[in-house]
Amino acid sequence: MIYKLIFKLGQHLRNPSMEECSLFLKKSESWSLEALEDYQLKKLKEILRFAYAYSPFYRNYFEVQNFSISQIKKIDDIRKVPIVTKRLLLDNTLEIQATYKFKKLFKASTSGSTGEGLEFSRNEEADSFNRAAIFRGYSWYRVYPWDRNAYLWGFNFSLLEKGKTKCLDFLQNRFRIFSYEEKSFAHFVQKLRSAKYFHGYSSMLFQTAKLINERGLVLPKSLKMIKGTSEKIFDSYQEEVKKAFGLKIISEYGATESGIIAFECPEGNMHLNMEGVIVEEVDNEIIVTNLQMKSFPVIRYALGDYIQLAPRDEVCSCGRKHRILKEVIGRIGQNVYGIEGVYPSLYFYYIFKNIAKNSDLLLNYQVVQVRKGELEFRIEQSINEEEIRILRKEIEKYFEKNIRYKVLVGVNLIATKHKFKSFLSNMDS
Repeated sequence: MIYKLIFKLGQHLRNPSMEECSLFLKKSESWSLEALEDYQLKKLKEILRFAYAYSPFYRNYFEVQNFSISQIKKIDDIRKVPIVTKRLLLDNTLEIQATYKFKKLFKASTSGSTGEGLEFSRNEEADSFNRAAIFRGYSWYRVYPWDRNAYLWGFNFSLLEKGKTKCLDFLQNRFRIFSYEEKSFAHFVQKLRSAKYFHGYSSMLFQTAKLINERGLVLPKSLKMIKGTSEKIFDSYQEEVKKAFGLKIISEYGATESGIIAFECPEGNMHLNMEGVIVEEVDNEIIVTNLQMKSFPVIRYALGDYIQLAPRDEVCSCGRKHRILKEVIGRIGQNVYGIEGVYPSLYFYYIFKNIAKNSDLLLNYQVVQVRKGELEFRIEQSINEEEIRILRKEIEKYFEKNIRYKVLVGVNLIATKHKFKSFLSNMDS
């Protein structure tokens, strides 16, 4: 197959280490939890020694924090390593970058949820390992990276960018939607009939499914995987997506600076990429250590999400022993400003989780704050007065009388730079 040959050639030229990484990851996939943790301990010591030797920031940081690598005897000793905050990472990017002369480096960048850009160099071995970890997840669904695929990742490009994107998409056997206009959308849906997997922003996957269902378009159930990333996957998305495609959206979780963290298996559990990262839950926050990236060491990094890990002894029925990430709850650090006082935006997660659990009311929502003490709850579905009453009761339980708010139903949710966020606020800017 031509696309497999193109992929293999591209892999050989760009990521020569990936074949070896893939073979290792398929082997380690069947390891026991103890074997995985032994490997993590070995790689942790290795990355700590490397960071101390070649990263000016870590050498100084470890010394100032009175941390010595000799303190690491078992995997739990990682807690003795000082935490690196996002602020430290952003302010010390150049000093974190290793001085070691790598054979091959790639530029990596992210705008980040706060809008503050991060740019660093990723060594080829780490890049290859990260890609191999993602493709291992694909293999759980009998999907290959060179299979025909649809991609939803924004479409507002200039003519030149659009041409470049189409060329790259062709080489990767990939196509995407550039407009939801009826004729263009129908052409996209026609192409979907030949696709093996469909991936991108979860809100765009949902909107595509919704339009397919509204327009009565029928698709053969040929897709093997629908993968959402970079955004929250609402429970309410799944019904629409299953109706359109016969599959649910599965989740991939990671970040540019940390690499792939977890991938959902066919049994519905998100397995940690234990060979690539160590994940800790500290006061409900994720602390992540990348075990493979030496060019820009990311060690005990407070990524900025609230998470929930499953107990260590919880095992998935798929047979994989990699620990399970129960849930990515939401972003840390976004404040809601009441008439008096400040509240965490995490409240919104609990408000809508509670009404889903107690009243079986699954809602696509977005909360907007433009002024202090005022909120706008935007609900995509059209809900009745009793359901609005249930929502109001839950809102007032968390904010009491310290917030003036209105509930808008049957409205479109707002995307910024093509990406959906469940809470929008300009109060901290």
